[in-house]
Amino acid sequence: MKWSTRIAARVCRGLALAALAFVGGHAGAQADKPLRIVVPAPPGGTLDVVGRLLAEALQPALNQPVIVDNKPGAVGMLGVNELLAAPHDGQTVMVHISGIVSEIPHLAKPRYDPFKDIRPIAQLTRSGLVFVGGPQVPAATLKEAVAYIKANPGKVSVASYTTGTISHTLGVEFNGLAGLDMSHIGYKGSPPALQDVIGGHVQFMFDGPATSVPMIKAGKLKALAVTTPQRLAALPDVPTFEEQGYPAMNAVAWVGLWVTPDVPAPVQAHLRELALKAMQAPAMKDRLAALGMEPGLSVTSEDLAKTLRVSYERQASLLKSINFKPD
Repeated sequence: MKWSTRIAARVCRGLALAALAFVGGHAGAQADKPLRIVVPAPPGGTLDVVGRLLAEALQPALNQPVIVDNKPGAVGMLGVNELLAAPHDGQTVMVHISGIVSEIPHLAKPRYDPFKDIRPIAQLTRSGLVFVGGPQVPAATLKEAVAYIKANPGKVSVASYTTGTISHTLGVEFNGLAGLDMSHIGYKGSPPALQDVIGGHVQFMFDGPATSVPMIKAGKLKALAVTTPQRLAALPDVPTFEEQGYPAMNAVAWVGLWVTPDVPAPVQAHLRELALKAMQAPAMKDRLAALGMEPGLSVTSEDLAKTLRVSYERQASLLKSINFKPD
């Protein structure tokens, strides 16, 4: 055997042993080395909640510390950069929305290839968005909201948690389908947008349930419709858009567990298995339902990538239809 061949063989054996050591470490061999979950959002939001629920469930399963590392900024891309900069051994993972691939690249050009440099290995949660109105809006149903908007041409606005995301383009779609002319106002996150809706500065918003459901239950917002195929367990009295005559207003977003593609395959498989099992636990399902979410589907990385590509192209088409230009 040539010297170079022997060296290559040793490297391959070393990589294989490292992968096995990591998988074995979940049984206790690396109990002193924490698994780091990067969350590209500030504490308190949907991603942070999901990341901490996952960390809480994984720690006993892995028999090692699990820490959540919040890295907000640059519409979620700061967290991706953090994942890419860490060793690609599976000790650093990321909890992020599907929109990091299907939506964010339309808003700002990332320094990485969203379809090649990161990989979703598990769909953790799924949910749609809620169409909410402020307490001052004289409408208790979607039909009444449509009538109110049409009766006030040029005077009604709809907020989004970030310009160019699905929260924005759902408003664009609804304008077209219902013949409305709501003007769009983009914000930097749900909290400031919801405060303006509650305060009457903006009339409507498409928001994620984790942030809107508590305010709906507190009577601060009116829930008019949800974009999911079925009603949300957290809002059983709120009809879907499809129920109310708008079947095209069907949109589901998801939160996933992400790694870099070159993390050893056995490590990816083990993390995926543990994550999916954690999200399917009965107590976890109850906690997610209270937030308007449900556990993700047990789909492969390849299938997730395909759905992301479809969503990416759909978002591009919608943004093109309004001549959207990123800041």
